[in-house]
Amino acid sequence: MSDNSDHPATGAHTGPAPTAPAVTVIVPVHNTRRYLDRSLGSVFTQTLDQRRIEIIAVDDGSTDDSAAWLEEAARAHPNLTVVRQPASGGAGRPRNVGLDRATGEYVFFLDSDDHLGTEALDRLVRTAEEHGSDIVYGRIVGAGGRGAPVDLRTSSARVSVFDSPVYWTLAAYKLFRRSFIEEHRLRFVEGRLLGEDLPFGIAALLRAGTVSVHADYDCYYLHGREDDSNASRQDLDWPEYLGYIGTVLDGLAAEVPPGPDRDKLLVRHFHGEILMPFAAAYLARDETGRRAMADAARPLVERYLTDGVLAALPPRLRLRAHCLRAGLDTELAAILRADTGTEPGPPRITEGRAYAAYPYFRDADHPIPDALYDLTDRIGIQQRLTGVAWVGGVLHLHGTATLPTLGADTVDILLRRSGAQLTVRADHADGRWHAALDPATAAGGEPLADGIWGLKVAVTALDHGAPPATPAGPRSETSDERPEAPGRRPGARPEASGVRREAWLCPETGEEGTDLAPRIISHGPEGPTVAALFLSTPHGHLHLDLDHDGARRPLGADLHGSATRTRLGRATLAAGLTLPGCPADADLQLILRDATRTVALRTTVERAAGDRYRAHSRFRGGPPGTWRVALRLTVGALRRELPVRAPDGRTPLTLTVPRRPGRRG
Repeated sequence: MSDNSDHPATGAHTGPAPTAPAVTVIVPVHNTRRYLDRSLGSVFTQTLDQRRIEIIAVDDGSTDDSAAWLEEAARAHPNLTVVRQPASGGAGRPRNVGLDRATGEYVFFLDSDDHLGTEALDRLVRTAEEHGSDIVYGRIVGAGGRGAPVDLRTSSARVSVFDSPVYWTLAAYKLFRRSFIEEHRLRFVEGRLLGEDLPFGIAALLRAGTVSVHADYDCYYLHGREDDSNASRQDLDWPEYLGYIGTVLDGLAAEVPPGPDRDKLLVRHFHGEILMPFAAAYLARDETGRRAMADAARPLVERYLTDGVLAALPPRLRLRAHCLRAGLDTELAAILRADTGTEPGPPRITEGRAYAAYPYFRDADHPIPDALYDLTDRIGIQQRLTGVAWVGGVLHLHGTATLPTLGADTVDILLRRSGAQLTVRADHADGRWHAALDPATAAGGEPLADGIWGLKVAVTALDHGAPPATPAGPRSETSDERPEAPGRRPGARPEASGVRREAWLCPETGEEGTDLAPRIISHGPEGPTVAALFLSTPHGHLHLDLDHDGARRPLGADLHGSATRTRLGRATLAAGLTLPGCPADADLQLILRDATRTVALRTTVERAAGDRYRAHSRFRGGPPGTWRVALRLTVGALRRELPVRAPDGRTPLTLTVPRRPGRRG
């Protein structure tokens, strides 16, 4: 570099200089010149005062221009210290050298091909100071084609290693309290290209007093290299690597006794280290190389694959582990080829269970237990509610729903209330569905009972060896017009042979628009009733409230008006409101009410677009006193008196009628 323009200038600061840095950023560097502007540059531009940041870059025997870049950067940035050493074969020794020199209260490990969000260090340090954290995880995002190891979505002051996703990323890129590291003498394994941070990360998480998560900001950007040279993507000496992983897991076993907690942690290691090499790297080897890999992995499987771990793995990993333990080399290769080719294809649905379509399922010549293929309990519904609208008195719902890899043969809308369940069949095609819910007929042709009904969507992928067992159209769970099957409970709906999943309906927006406002609907022979959609708290699940008395969610939420008087004593009353679903023959009448009396006024009503109504009345005289103004609504047997509010929308609207001179009350 010919000048310092590549290095953002440190911002101006005021006040006394800090006596010691708040955080030391340790950056191992090895032939990453092309990324240093981005990586170290992200530290130089932090919103945290640069005087509170100590940077130690350890050049681990680079043969490109990394060393020259670092030296020039150090001249421009006094808080950057550069250490040079011979190549050590991995990031472990450079990080340890940085730890030995660090003076910050906290340390953060930044890989030289990744970068930080501008506010990352400020946010992480403040989180640690606020909660007394030994470790703080910042939100990690993938970049350059590389995915994040875990999606940290919720900020937490304190998390458990056993009940949160933090254990799924044991890499170094997080904030540590330095005194905690020194107290437990934590250091990285040296001379390893891959997995050098596992013992450090495991011990730190298991011994930390407080582990916090800051997920409200993208703190760390994890990059894939253009030349695909990330350590995690290299073809290594896998038998040696698996032997090393055995020592790592032995250390974990010494910290955590056998049982469910240890199993939760081991699931991550079967995903991340033990079974990871058994893919393209395994298939690329000759028979001798494959046998060496299997022989290295088998002791780990025999020692740590408990029933709890096996059940928690997906079928593709269950089958790999089973083949390794049982010495099924031919079967293992076929299963791995299914993962890398056009197979395994759609799952099979048999007897109400879904099975991954890997080779040898129920093959008499290759007896592998069905449970290893079973993925039923791992399938969850993917759905969105995209539209909610009333048309007349019918509720129209639109959405998308499917079971991943299985599709959807039937889509139903479920209405649940006090143990009762009703079902409305939805029309669906290409993953989209539409259902028309008429409260006047939804209960098997009868009106829905008054009360609050929760709305769910249910998706079924059927076993196509058997015909669908449910009729189309609205129906009750306790009604079926078809002939009874032998041995079936009278009136019961036969179960479809397939995989069925349910989920609550949640609108895409939590804002309550006109479609969620109370409205008047037809309710069959019972006459009209008040229906209101609302979202439950805090989850936002959609519910339908049918309330003939209208007490829970009254009509006329926007009803307000005005009262004016002339010098001659005449009064003019006006009120406006929205009444969704109000029929044309409804009667609207302004009334005056005091503690004991009601006066009905002759009222003129105007109807405008958008279910808007305007009521007017002229009052020439009447009993003296102060009267509250209300609007009486009559629709068949439905009758409501809706209080009118003043123009401010908060206080009741009143009309004062003075006593006429010369008359007694």
